[in-house]
Amino acid sequence: MQPKIGSDKEHSTQQTDYKKNMKVGNDKSNPFLVRGFCKDEWFCDRELETERLLQNALNGVDTTLISPRKYGKTGLIFHLFHQIEKQQLPIKCIYVDLLQTRSIDDFINALAEELVKFPEQTSFGKRVWDFLKRLRPILSYDSLTGEPQVSFTYQMAGEEERNLRNILEFLNGQPEQIILALDEFQQVTEYPERMEAILRSYIQNLHNIHLIFSGSKQSLMAEMFLSPKRPLFSQTQQLSLDKITEDKYASFIKRLFNEGGQQIDEDVIQFILHWTRRHTFYTQCVCNRVFSKHLEHIDLDSVKVVCSELLIENESNYIQYKELLTPMQWQMLVAIAKEREVTQITAGSFLNKYKISGTTTARRTVNSLIEKELILPIPQKKHTIYQIYDVFFMHWLAREY
Repeated sequence: MQPKIGSDKEHSTQQTDYKKNMKVGNDKSNPFLVRGFCKDEWFCDRELETERLLQNALNGVDTTLISPRKYGKTGLIFHLFHQIEKQQLPIKCIYVDLLQTRSIDDFINALAEELVKFPEQTSFGKRVWDFLKRLRPILSYDSLTGEPQVSFTYQMAGEEERNLRNILEFLNGQPEQIILALDEFQQVTEYPERMEAILRSYIQNLHNIHLIFSGSKQSLMAEMFLSPKRPLFSQTQQLSLDKITEDKYASFIKRLFNEGGQQIDEDVIQFILHWTRRHTFYTQCVCNRVFSKHLEHIDLDSVKVVCSELLIENESNYIQYKELLTPMQWQMLVAIAKEREVTQITAGSFLNKYKISGTTTARRTVNSLIEKELILPIPQKKHTIYQIYDVFFMHWLAREY
């Protein structure tokens, strides 16, 4: 057997998986998190989405979680896990980030690495460890983080698929229900293996494992689950994350500033929400920076200073973007940024105003920028709204050009 999977000492301090992704906070911490999840008081809304995810799991419905990048999908998943723990439900929660995976082998290793985070002293953890030992893994620990790293060796073709099937069948046979969240799931489309088809053949028989598929490439995720040509078509219920409503976000912001001993005016909150388009990540970034200033009273001028700071800090990245784009692509970005959003992307008045030549060129340019995830298309009933994906980049372009 390969090096022995952990001793009691090695795992006596390990936490369950989702807690590894929670930020530890105290009363003096900045409550405006820009990633992860810490506690309910610092998590804004998403009550309906959390309940839908939980009810789907309890009723045997797999879910595809779709939204633009940085809308808070991962935080929502950890919030769900936290609610399950609080309610002491007989459910084991497993979160796997697939962003760095490149093959089915990487997929299996990533899943196994999350499983070995369950302490061997617990009933579920002991079953997991006893099972994994039979698969003869190679286990090591990251020298910087202490996180377990798991890999497997294969002698014959097809052994990877058999290993994955064995792991899923093991989890499916547990007395506890399992929620398996696969984040950045669109990454499997880059595997040399036909991973979508492989998973479809397995998940149809997994009655005790409830899957959450989440991804940051909105159009690709939609195609994977909504196109009749794809293996996972109609296998899940889609849950789209919209922006948090203005009144709920405003109340959340005001409460956290007040609890931190900082007074913020209503018009200042409205400015923040408008400036960031209520995009979760950018709203949190601005509030996080403002909170860090420790101002007793937050006025509009102090927030505008923070906004300017954030643009300046990212300026070198934005300048580099220009080096990687054609002049027409750059001009289209500037045009959309100055308009804030565009609905008639091929309208003559818009093209003439910004000296963009021809509807065909405009469509081709916009499509290329959507592919690069620099433009966000937002489909409406009668038209599509086009915006710059990165809110800070939008403001920088509008200011500099």
